[in-house]
Amino acid sequence: MSVPNETKAAVTVAEMARMCGLSRSRFYQLIGTALPQPERQPETGRPIYTEELQKVCLEVRRRNCGIDGKPVLFYARRLGAAPSRPQAPKPRLEPRSKDVSALVDGLNALGLATATGAQIQRVTQELFPAGIENMDQGEVLRTVFLHLKRQNSADKVGR
Repeated sequence: MSVPNETKAAVTVAEMARMCGLSRSRFYQLIGTALPQPERQPETGRPIYTEELQKVCLEVRRRNCGIDGKPVLFYARRLGAAPSRPQAPKPRLEPRSKDVSALVDGLNALGLATATGAQIQRVTQELFPAGIENMDQGEVLRTVFLHLKRQNSADKVGR
């Protein structure tokens, strides 16, 4: 890993962590043991790394040896997202009509919570090939409910 050797007059802890190629949390873990403590600005008390301390931190990172003389292992920081396998395209679902949404709600109210919108759409097309737009919604709900109950009745499970 190449670590930039460019230093500034003073940097924040977060910027020093970036310069070392570490996350802020890992950088804070190493402060005091492997990395030097930051100095504090007299006016604000904000922690900063002066140019000398920046050089020490970059040297620790380069040599993998802390200021306490003990070896420090650094893992490569992930830059961006990890390469992933191409994902299969998601199946495109047909938009549910208001009628199908109303049927789903009605079937849920009747205690048939396992019915999906796609399943109800398939059943309504099978039972009502001409469509359900001009039909009584109560009758449609009753017919679909009975059809699904017959399909999933206890005596047919496992057949």
